Amino acid sequence: MMTTLFPTLRLRRLRQHPVLRDLIRETEVNLGDLILPLFIKGEEGEKVAIRSMPGWFHIPLSKIKEEVEEIVALGITSVMLFGIPPHKDAVGSNSYDEFGIIQKGIRKIREVSSDLLIMSDVCFCEYTDHGHCGFITERLGRPDVDNDRTLELLVKQAISHVQAGANVLAPSGMIDGAVRAIRAGLDASGFEHIPILSHSVKYNTCLYGPFRDAAEGAPLFGDRSSHQMDSANALEALREVQMDVEEGVDMLMVKPAHAYLDVIYRVKQSCPHIPLGAYHTSGEFGMIKAAAEKGWLDEKKAVIEILRAIRRAGADFIITYYAKEAAQWGLFAQK
Repeated sequence: MMTTLFPTLRLRRLRQHPVLRDLIRETEVNLGDLILPLFIKGEEGEKVAIRSMPGWFHIPLSKIKEEVEEIVALGITSVMLFGIPPHKDAVGSNSYDEFGIIQKGIRKIREVSSDLLIMSDVCFCEYTDHGHCGFITERLGRPDVDNDRTLELLVKQAISHVQAGANVLAPSGMIDGAVRAIRAGLDASGFEHIPILSHSVKYNTCLYGPFRDAAEGAPLFGDRSSHQMDSANALEALREVQMDVEEGVDMLMVKPAHAYLDVIYRVKQSCPHIPLGAYHTSGEFGMIKAAAEKGWLDEKKAVIEILRAIRRAGADFIITYYAKEAAQWGLFAQK
């Protein structure tokens, strides 16, 4: 126990010189810790601005080459892909079609870069005509996601993404048993080397609003409260994590991030040996953007502080819509 007191003890001594402050900084964020989401939509044409996400675009296949070249030049090493298909149906069949939008997108990226780490979102909300995360059935007199029938489709989707060239699979639907089913499907297909990054703790929150515009995946009826977590619960997060760990997950994720720092901390404390990601969501991104545009805060300083907070809470890496800007601004060095 510390017994030395003021005036002998002066903690400000270590804050006087900027180099000394940097030398003893406990939490660092590097560019290599950041993952950039990308939205792929359409074959030809120009990039189309996403209304609710300033600076963000739908990227057609014809523009992937220049987008990836810019990303690589900035020093960004990892992307997470979301596909918006030209046609949707009840089972999201484009998501597991060999010539689906995301499969084409992955192959286009691979033509430009063999080194860029491609994380592929594995879900159905972008691909279904009803906007829900799986196969819909009637339960208790209303439509609901059929968990076990959805697992079969998730395995098909996962395998097709890997066949196209994805490095990491990120199931995001909070479907019970998804990690076990995808792991078994991958292993049986000779893809035992492919890791799974599960959205293990994903809350039902308004902070996905801009993303749903971007992914064109808002549900046409009801909501996702039957499978995404209640924002009031934290202990439940540890049960979700334990379930994924027992099913063989390789990496965990908490989503959202800076509004759920306490959950990130709890998850990291419960599983310190498993890499943990946090998704800094579109709503969290949007709040910073809106305040910065009104001059209410310094955008760059806010980004640094919030990303550091996410790392400080326990996240090993962060999926963030600020990855490209952070690189352009020179906020964080490469590892």
